[in-house]
Amino acid sequence: MARTRIDARHRWKVAALVAIPSLLALPWVIVTAETSAAVRPAAAEGFAHADAALVLGARVYADGSPSPFLLDRVTVGVELYRAGLVDGLLMSGDGDDSSGHGETTVMRALAESMGVPSDAIVEDPLGLDTYSSCMRARESFDVGSVIVATQQFHQARAVWLCEQAGLDAQGAYPDPTPTRHTLMGHVREVPAIAKSVLDLARGRVPEG
Repeated sequence: MARTRIDARHRWKVAALVAIPSLLALPWVIVTAETSAAVRPAAAEGFAHADAALVLGARVYADGSPSPFLLDRVTVGVELYRAGLVDGLLMSGDGDDSSGHGETTVMRALAESMGVPSDAIVEDPLGLDTYSSCMRARESFDVGSVIVATQQFHQARAVWLCEQAGLDAQGAYPDPTPTRHTLMGHVREVPAIAKSVLDLARGRVPEG
């Protein structure tokens, strides 16, 4: 049987279709491998004490209630505080989000309702993305070590960015939930990590 040959004019297109996804995935592979030892379930043992739990923001609904992702992140932060693993909570998110309530305001209120004293909570309303949250934790809040509270799929990028910012970083995640949003979170991390590498390379300065 004769073999089908690819027209020379189209070979570069085929090569690009193979190379581009591979190059995009390479940072994800490297970052995930580099941070794997520092990331574990929130209920696991082995966490070292840190200055703060860096609780990363997520969606707040129009009625002011936290999304499941945000609720889980705050709960993890509170559990770390109760266990004496962190001295306080750094709530980092969008203080002027589309809900009109402010992610960090909702996060603080939720943690306080769980028994965390007000003076153990600091808000960073300019933590508009993971890059900004990590850089500002070090530069604006003088934190030296953190345990990042976020979902498992998000941990590699968050911990790696915190390390790049000069923080001693660990990651604690809640029990994963098999939902469509969780699946999409895993998928989005591939380009998100590639973008984070570019942000670092160009020395992007966070707002504030």
